[in-house]
Amino acid sequence: MSAGLRRAREEDIPQIEALITAEGLPAYGLAEYLETFFVLDEGERAVGCAGLEIYGEAALLRSVVVAPERRGRVDGRRLVEAALAEARERSVRRVYLFTMHADGFFRRLGFREVGLDGFEEAVRASRQYEAVSQIPQLRERVKGMALDLGR
Repeated sequence: MSAGLRRAREEDIPQIEALITAEGLPAYGLAEYLETFFVLDEGERAVGCAGLEIYGEAALLRSVVVAPERRGRVDGRRLVEAALAEARERSVRRVYLFTMHADGFFRRLGFREVGLDGFEEAVRASRQYEAVSQIPQLRERVKGMALDLGR
């Protein structure tokens, strides 16, 4: 069964938060960034999510999660493509992300690995960047990645 892809709504926040925290990811700022979050749903249940934090011509792709029973399909790609389409619509030129285990997935979508110094200044204002740059144990576990959307 194919899950429906749509923009996130306020009532989705508890389910999005549950998806994100189940993967050990930070679920901060969901309400703040809700307008740039997407959800995959099966009926009343959110089975995937992805969001963007927009910083001018740059964005941070965050919280890309698919429920375990739906992995290995096209759900993750659908979520990322929706977020990237939103980024383009908002004139974003570069998208950054942090990942612990999905670097192969993101490479297949065109992202390349970058160090912390490869993140542009605007994105360095994000809570994620701040946490990774200040917590050595976290910095050792994550990879930074970037995608140039071009124009």
